[in-house]
Amino acid sequence: MKTLVIAEKPSVAQDIVRALTPSAGKFEKHDEYFESDTFVVSSAVGHLVEIQAPEEFDVKRGKWSFANLPVIPPHFDLKPVDKTKTRLNAVVKLAKRKDVDKLINACDAGREGELIFRLIEQYAGGAKPLGKPVSRLWLQSMTPQAIRDGFDHLRTDKQMQPLADAARCRSEADWLVGINGTRAMTAFNSRDGGFFLTTVGRVQTPTLSVVVEREEQIRKFISRDYWEIHASFGAQAGAYAAKWFDPKHKKDADDAEKKADRVWTQREAQAIADAVRGQQATVSEESKPTTQASPLLFDLTSLQREANGKFGFSAKTTLSIAQSLYERHKALTYPRTDSRNLPEDYVPVVKDTFAMLADSGMKHLAPFAATAIQGGYVKPTKRVFDNAKVSDHFAIIPTLQAPHGLSEAEQKIYDLVVRRFMAVFFPSAEYQVTTRITTAVGHSFKTEGKVLVKPGWLAIYGKEAADEVADAKDGDKGQSLVPVQPGEKVNTETVEPKGLKTRPPARYSEATLLGAMEGAGKTVEDDELREAMQEKGLGTPATRSSIIEGLIAEKYMLREGRELIPTAKAFQLMTLLRGLGVEELSKAELTGEWEYKLAQMEHGKLSRTSFMAEIAAMTERMVKKAKEYDRDTIPGDYATLAAPCPNCGGIVKENYRRYTCTGKTGTEDGCGFSFGKTPAGRTFEVAEVEQFLRDKKIGPLDGFRSKAGWPFTAEMVIKFDDETKNYKLEFDFGDDKKGEESGEIIDFSAQESLGACPKCGGSVFEHGKNYVCDRSVPTLAHPTPSCDFKTGQIILQQPIERAQMHKLLETGKTDLLDKFVSMRTRRAFKAMLAWDAEAGKVNFEFAPSKFPPRKTAAKPGVATKSGAGNAATTRANAKKTPAKKAATAKPAVKAAAKTAKPKAPRKTTAASGKLPSAALAAVIGAEPVSRTEVMKKLWDYIKAHNLQNPSDKRTILADAKLRAVFGKDQAGMFELAGIVGKHLG
Repeated sequence: MKTLVIAEKPSVAQDIVRALTPSAGKFEKHDEYFESDTFVVSSAVGHLVEIQAPEEFDVKRGKWSFANLPVIPPHFDLKPVDKTKTRLNAVVKLAKRKDVDKLINACDAGREGELIFRLIEQYAGGAKPLGKPVSRLWLQSMTPQAIRDGFDHLRTDKQMQPLADAARCRSEADWLVGINGTRAMTAFNSRDGGFFLTTVGRVQTPTLSVVVEREEQIRKFISRDYWEIHASFGAQAGAYAAKWFDPKHKKDADDAEKKADRVWTQREAQAIADAVRGQQATVSEESKPTTQASPLLFDLTSLQREANGKFGFSAKTTLSIAQSLYERHKALTYPRTDSRNLPEDYVPVVKDTFAMLADSGMKHLAPFAATAIQGGYVKPTKRVFDNAKVSDHFAIIPTLQAPHGLSEAEQKIYDLVVRRFMAVFFPSAEYQVTTRITTAVGHSFKTEGKVLVKPGWLAIYGKEAADEVADAKDGDKGQSLVPVQPGEKVNTETVEPKGLKTRPPARYSEATLLGAMEGAGKTVEDDELREAMQEKGLGTPATRSSIIEGLIAEKYMLREGRELIPTAKAFQLMTLLRGLGVEELSKAELTGEWEYKLAQMEHGKLSRTSFMAEIAAMTERMVKKAKEYDRDTIPGDYATLAAPCPNCGGIVKENYRRYTCTGKTGTEDGCGFSFGKTPAGRTFEVAEVEQFLRDKKIGPLDGFRSKAGWPFTAEMVIKFDDETKNYKLEFDFGDDKKGEESGEIIDFSAQESLGACPKCGGSVFEHGKNYVCDRSVPTLAHPTPSCDFKTGQIILQQPIERAQMHKLLETGKTDLLDKFVSMRTRRAFKAMLAWDAEAGKVNFEFAPSKFPPRKTAAKPGVATKSGAGNAATTRANAKKTPAKKAATAKPAVKAAAKTAKPKAPRKTTAASGKLPSAALAAVIGAEPVSRTEVMKKLWDYIKAHNLQNPSDKRTILADAKLRAVFGKDQAGMFELAGIVGKHLG
């Protein structure tokens, strides 16, 4: 019989196999596992299974209404995570093998690792338990000896039960609060009709609250004038600068802006300057040595903050790069860690890593690694090696494998990690810090100098050294003070007051928001809860980047440059939570309270049943408050608009749901003009409403959603309604048919032409929501249309600006545009719009891939260099050239296939894709594609070129290219699959 070992990720499974091979014998490698005579070793890839409510407790129809809330199932079912189903099936198959009689949980040593294994084991058992004994491998170091020691001291299933209970409780509590909170807030916001998705969550909402509170501080901030007095003093050796300060100043707890070097009236500042100017002054100074140790090793959050600050990388980008360096290049250790220390038995591994770096070809790093080896810098210090500070994983450090072929971004992240890794073992930097006080007629001026004496770890950073010091001043770059002799009197050469203004706190960047999430526990007032959150913060290193990206995707925040700015939708959510009295959803205290109770559970002091009962009660209370709220509006800090009511000129005010006319005085019922703040699921910003009322039109705006949930971009107008005798909002999709059907003469004389029509040489103008040739509609010069050039001002949600249209007409293509959204996949994509002379219309052109085909893909002697190059070129050209060139791609692909395998051409399969015919290739490109991919590309083409019949959307009107595919002028949408099948070889 054999024992199945399940690790959390493939790299750990490989480490376990290497450690067990000396005692368990040789392991045979299979696709999803390793096997010896006594062990089968496999792994998950993170969470393979997630919880869901049983179907009988989760009503599908109308589930967003209060009638079906709260959803508190007596138990949870499991469902596979879609993208890892194959791995789950493989692990379950191994667990059910008849020759496997024991299981070992080798997932990461922590709460999430426990949950990953328990859910897999439960899923494998199905309706009844799997019934095989389970042991726990608890590892905090991945050296072979540590792994063997772990197998010698396996923990029992009973020992791990409290941790398993805490893990399940955390998962189920997050589900209950997130699902019920989101559905309740959405139901509340959708009471007046429509569907206004309002997501909330235990981590997401407090994170958003942090950003909103900062923005509220910025908006309420009132800048104040203050003055500093800057002077230059002349000594025998030369001049030096100094700044006035008040030596008697004491910190003001109520006003943080009051500082020792500020005066608050110009008169006082000028009086000081006038008193000191031209006077002699005495000098006293104090000089002392200081040292500065390097920062600690990176965990994921500190790496993300550093990369955002230095390179502007988003947290998501840094994580994906670090994950690539870990998985693909094997150059870094596991990145999703919250520890900044190493296990105590890792000293030999660190020495080996330094040896690898010293022998590597990385000239900017190797000399420092060699210096560390020669100087014996690697020592077992608690600052670096501390088991008590190692959680499920240890700090991010380089592995023993030197990387090759890194991208520029990967090299930047790798260098960051390697430099920090070396720096923690180097000696501290040594400075000589001098503080000089110059006193003239009773007024004191301070000058500070900081001179680097021994660079220590800063040598690794070279010219960037000053950037690595947290409190860097001018002196950090090596400037020393002009010397002054003992007893020497100096002259006040210049002295000027400098007027300045106090500034509001800075908006959060990803770096500072990650720091705020990590340190969220410090803001909790209750001592016990703060202690429970001390090591936790909001979210985990692995989830923080996805939380930020989720808030941006849900339009709660915008990313502008490096700043994160909350939207009107974010303020509306915070107003709602405060108004309903469920502020706990927006506070870090909720996480603190949970962590405190889960820690008690882990130590056997609190039962799973009682914790879940509290969560259920909290969920019911939250839903009840939203359901029973009966007032017309939610109290909040609302705007009064500067733009007047378009109907009566009265004052327009904001309330929770609407912008409403309140009459000339602002306190009346008004004329009845009002409109919702969130048409089609998109919340107006106050500045947008001001513009809208002023111009009576706005857009195009993105972020709207149809009743079916599809995103769309549109303009909006305020129009007078004869029926109600008042103004109302409408979506404006353009009057494209004006003139085309009625024959009405169109006048373009007030417009400036964008350029020459690429079809007939006429002039192109804006018309409705399109750019059209003046010869495609009736005009005075050409009453009978003779051209059909037309392209949309918005294509797949991407607004096409006039400047881009001008560029297309002048050069043949636009810049690379990045806001296209596929109608089928709903994913954003980048493309250029280019004139396709063969098809006679504007088409997409895609930028060449950043990732060229790997040179190692072809086996030696199998493909010639030119054959591989031709195939790659053909694929690139098929994407780039949707017309004639694409049609000729088929033989080139076949030729490449023949070259690659001389014996016989490789047959395409459903899995690898089928080759499109020349006619179909002209529409979708010549690459082998699956049937589903063909349909996706075909629909993208149809939508991009407005080929659906306006009066019957199920009918597709063929253009020149599609006519060759359809064999007729039009086809029904349900015919497409059959037609496409005939064009796939």
